[in-house]
Amino acid sequence: MKKIDVPYFDERNAEIDMIVIHSMAHDVDSALKSFERHQVSAHYMIDEKGKIYQFVDDEKRAWHAGKSFWQGKENLNHNSIGIELCSKSFGQEPYPDKQISALIRLCQRLKRKYHIKKARILGHSDIAPTRKVDPGKAFPWKYLSKHGLGVWYDLKDAQKVHSNDEKDLLSALGYDVSNILAAKWAFIRHYMGEYVPQGVVEDMEAHPFPDQINVPQDEFLNVLKAVRAQTHK
Repeated sequence: MKKIDVPYFDERNAEIDMIVIHSMAHDVDSALKSFERHQVSAHYMIDEKGKIYQFVDDEKRAWHAGKSFWQGKENLNHNSIGIELCSKSFGQEPYPDKQISALIRLCQRLKRKYHIKKARILGHSDIAPTRKVDPGKAFPWKYLSKHGLGVWYDLKDAQKVHSNDEKDLLSALGYDVSNILAAKWAFIRHYMGEYVPQGVVEDMEAHPFPDQINVPQDEFLNVLKAVRAQTHK
């Protein structure tokens, strides 16, 4: 791991209980220039070869999440660790194996050190659905779940959840449902990435989600209920 100090941080006012995974269409050098230009930061970055860089100490509040919400809490910089992944496609194409292996090692270490629950390892788009698309539709959430990181689902569990109210179910998971279309797309991006259309990297921050849902409603609802069953145990 290589340490590069970035000055865009301050003090936390909450205990660490969450990991937020991001991606940037930059290499490390251009990411540092972007941090300076926008006065933002992350605790860690992993390049496409799997090398890990630390920019901000865990104990400090890096400025990575922005306006954010999960399970009733806002301003998640205070209680989260932010990890950036270099991705030229902004997470639309598969991440290199070495990069994901390094991410798993890092997340497992942080999870043990700070006693982070697996369901609180999330993507930037989960906590900021109206603004963000990263770590993208190709991020391997199912694979990470096999390593105890994040939540996946078994469709057989959908029958355990009797509600069909998608807004209530998304809210129960933790999503900000004030814009239900954005919340649904964030969920689809996380759990049903095959339905997310290919986007132009330069446009994705300005237009983070399509105007219409292209997923069969029954299929969406079954996956939503199955995920809810996993988090309700």
